[in-house]
Amino acid sequence: MRQPPETRQRTEDYERASLSTWATLAVDTKGRERHEEPDGHRTAFQQDRDRILRAEAFRRLGDKTQSFLAATDRLGAPRNRARLTHALEVAQVARTIARALRLNEDLVEAIALGQDLGNTPFGPVGEEALSVFTDEPFRHHEQSLRVVEVLERDGQGLNLTWEVREGILHHPWTMPPPSTPEGQSVRVATRIVVVTTDLDMALDAGLISGSDVPAAVTTALGNHRGERIANLVDDVVTASLDRPEIRLSHRMERAHTALREFLAERVHRRPTARAEGDRAIHCLRSLVIYHLEHPSGLAGAARSDDPLVVRVLDEVSGMTDGRALAEFRRLFLPGGGAV
Repeated sequence: MRQPPETRQRTEDYERASLSTWATLAVDTKGRERHEEPDGHRTAFQQDRDRILRAEAFRRLGDKTQSFLAATDRLGAPRNRARLTHALEVAQVARTIARALRLNEDLVEAIALGQDLGNTPFGPVGEEALSVFTDEPFRHHEQSLRVVEVLERDGQGLNLTWEVREGILHHPWTMPPPSTPEGQSVRVATRIVVVTTDLDMALDAGLISGSDVPAAVTTALGNHRGERIANLVDDVVTASLDRPEIRLSHRMERAHTALREFLAERVHRRPTARAEGDRAIHCLRSLVIYHLEHPSGLAGAARSDDPLVVRVLDEVSGMTDGRALAEFRRLFLPGGGAV
């Protein structure tokens, strides 16, 4: 019987010959927590990407809020943005940066697609809601790591490589930078996508006008979303070429910070957004308290020897927006059907 070709080895040879000195080669991975025989066709990082794409937590990102603007479109539909869309856009921007710098695109994509698996319903306010039940603040990047290490595959985890897990844990700007340039590419791509998308959504929803945007931001980044992303990506590539650190230039860093602060003040801290966020917090905290008092109703795959509060937070943080709202209606509203 004819044996299949070892295409994985050809890919690894191509990486050695074509990628930058700073790039992370799949053949040099620090490995997985549990040993596995290599795949015949896919590198270790390609396997990780595929496992993330097939994960239950990844599919749920389609109904989890990324940007909670509390605004509606012309037909009255919510203008909130899904985490899945965000993850795909971050992956695209990060791969553009990686290709320009000759980094490992497979590692970049795996980190980008996996970084938000632990996000709560209703965006960042979900983390605020759950933090009252923990000694330390509830952080989505830590929960994302827990998802891939513990919760997926009925408690077995995905057994991802060290580089992907480290990139997931360190992707927020509040954490020390990832050790790989691929992880750093995802981190800077996330920052680019968040501010440009939030600005675009706020403008489209009429929450602000173009003339409201600080002149320093417009001068540095441009007037349109595509232009802003292109300018930021070009700046990252120029500032990072032939260097081990992936970053924005000081000029663009100042413009990015100015835009982020403007959006926080004019968009995210608006009274209507805060009021909507408070309702989301009430919903999630009510669900946590209910499941702490009625643990038999837990349906998650967390290990039974975990503390009850950990299992409850796994359950609630893993819910989609829709499921959280449906559970709240069922348990707490008249006619919801709870018994």
